[in-house]
Amino acid sequence: MPDPDSPLVECEDLSFGYGERRILDGVSFTVPRGKVTALMGASGGGKTTVLRLIGGQVRAQSGSLRFEGREVATLDRDGLYAARRRMGMLFQFGALFTDMSVFDNVAFPLREHTPLSEALVRDIVLMKLNAVGLRGALDPDLVMYDEPFAGLDPISLGTAAQLIRRLNDSLGITSIVVSHDLEETFRIADQVIILANGKIAAQGTPEQVRASTDPLVAQFVNAQPEGPVHFHYPGPTVSQDFGGGFGQ
Repeated sequence: MPDPDSPLVECEDLSFGYGERRILDGVSFTVPRGKVTALMGASGGGKTTVLRLIGGQVRAQSGSLRFEGREVATLDRDGLYAARRRMGMLFQFGALFTDMSVFDNVAFPLREHTPLSEALVRDIVLMKLNAVGLRGALDPDLVMYDEPFAGLDPISLGTAAQLIRRLNDSLGITSIVVSHDLEETFRIADQVIILANGKIAAQGTPEQVRASTDPLVAQFVNAQPEGPVHFHYPGPTVSQDFGGGFGQ
């Protein structure tokens, strides 16, 4: 039996990048069991990359990432599949038919493009859902949500947020939520991690993060247009673009 006090996910000095671009640069944090951890930060800051590293879709260039004490990067195919069976994942831009169940979403292309009987479609769908940890939910130890609130109206957003919290507590699972919706995410999170410039800018309870005096964290938490994170991409001044004749 795992130690209930040990973290479910442990990242230590983790670095990852695409070519010359470093996305994560020596990041260290833990995800406690039975809690909701929020991953936040500016777009392109590495939040989804962290989820992909945990699921073994990509592997870090250096550092350590452990799930249930096992190094994800060293797992063979069977070991990785076994770990993934203990994870649930809500992908960004899921593109599901919102008026259909999960079962019917998976069955839709089989019904449309094959002559298979309904009995065989049912068996295939259940096998596919089982493979990704969604047949009856399979009570995964870890559920990762990538932008679960995107495109939702305020009522649906609040309902979805509370559902994440209730599922986490009633099933005794661990949740990681990637989101840009600060208010709802802070309301349900036990731990907040803010990523910026490849590093962790802040980590702690929602109250601790709100109280941070770091200018970058304050800019993000208070949605300030001016601060360490610049909205405009660096480039020549308007005067330089117009050959020094602008306004003359």
